[in-house]
Amino acid sequence: MKEFFPEIPIIKYEGKKSENPLAFRFYDPDEVIAGKPMREHLKFAVAYWHTMCAGGTDMFGVDTHDKTFGTSDPMEHAKNKAYAIFELMNKLSIDYFCFHDRDIAPEGRTLAESNERLDVITDLMAELMKENGKKLLWGTANCFGNPRYMHGAGTSPNADVFAFAAAQIKKAIEITVKLGGNGYVYWGGREGYETLLNTDMGLELDNMAHLLRITSEYGRKIGFKGDYYIEPKPKEPTKHQYDFDAATVIGFLNKHGLSKDFKLNIEANHATLAGHTFQHELAMARVNGAFGSIDANIGDMLLGWDTDQFPTNIYDTTLCMLEVLKAGGFTNGGLNFDAKARRGSNTWEDTVYAHIAGMDAFALGFRMALKIMDDGRLDTFVKNRYASYSEGIGKKILDRSATIEELEAYALQMGDVKTNTSGRQEYLENVLNGILFC
Repeated sequence: MKEFFPEIPIIKYEGKKSENPLAFRFYDPDEVIAGKPMREHLKFAVAYWHTMCAGGTDMFGVDTHDKTFGTSDPMEHAKNKAYAIFELMNKLSIDYFCFHDRDIAPEGRTLAESNERLDVITDLMAELMKENGKKLLWGTANCFGNPRYMHGAGTSPNADVFAFAAAQIKKAIEITVKLGGNGYVYWGGREGYETLLNTDMGLELDNMAHLLRITSEYGRKIGFKGDYYIEPKPKEPTKHQYDFDAATVIGFLNKHGLSKDFKLNIEANHATLAGHTFQHELAMARVNGAFGSIDANIGDMLLGWDTDQFPTNIYDTTLCMLEVLKAGGFTNGGLNFDAKARRGSNTWEDTVYAHIAGMDAFALGFRMALKIMDDGRLDTFVKNRYASYSEGIGKKILDRSATIEELEAYALQMGDVKTNTSGRQEYLENVLNGILFC
């Protein structure tokens, strides 16, 4: 098999004192921690769309990174991308990948032609997965890029578009099952609206729920046993996204009776665009029993769009992994690098540097999250802060046995609330710094 990146060696763990840019300092994939190797705790995945497809085009300029893989023939290009991604995964010790259908095979003139191309490429990918011991984290359908989806897919006002999207998703689920994927993501893309002057919101939301239901039921029928994910995202590209944040999606799933079959794929950059922290969105998913998988990236707080940068902020990765540990760790999900090297970082070495940086950031965050849990001060503080619910009227409230009349009688007897303990935010932030850096 042709080697696409001969200048890039296999990236090895050399420890935190290493100054080798092509080595891990914190990620040791086979180090056993808390009963299993680090690679199984973190479950890193390469994102096909950014790593193999995106060339640096933005609204002001064309590609800066050559990702033609030595050919202009569309199907030969698709095959070369498949060979190249497995080479990268091997060199980075990454076990998983994920894709949109149109990332792995070019769209044809008809749906039938597109499906035939997917069959050819997924046959090749199945062989490469077996040869290299790699797995599919999740698959999805690109129901947002083609002009037919300019007004949405499941929420389109055009019934023909809805039908086409359903058929496209059906095929995407079939190839996910074919490749043994344990997840399938529904990314809304353009499921939203710009103005209510031309929008029937109720019809669109009901249609979206129907599309989720019929396609997910089909997946179960053909043997898909993994998790279905919704990926919350605000604003971009439509002003009012129906999947704005975790709470919005959870409410939607509950209303339409879909919550038992769907979990959330949380993205850091989407969280901040919605005005939340990454940790908040993960906690919201966790406490609602909806935590599934993670798009591992970071956004630029000075820019108002989805910049999809590689994650290097240790506070973010630490607090993320703290939520993952509280959720009991990943089951079918993992850490998918939905991230791209910056437009000016336009070599394959830069792509590798970016993955190393992200993997080390999450490995260090994982180690720090374990330290926080072992230290116990944060958990103890939170437990003590809610101690009033462990006895007396508080216990009755928590047991849901206190009536409104009993609460009123208690409040009348009390006269007023005499004490309220400090939240001690600054103290806790200093405790966190001490655990991370001392």
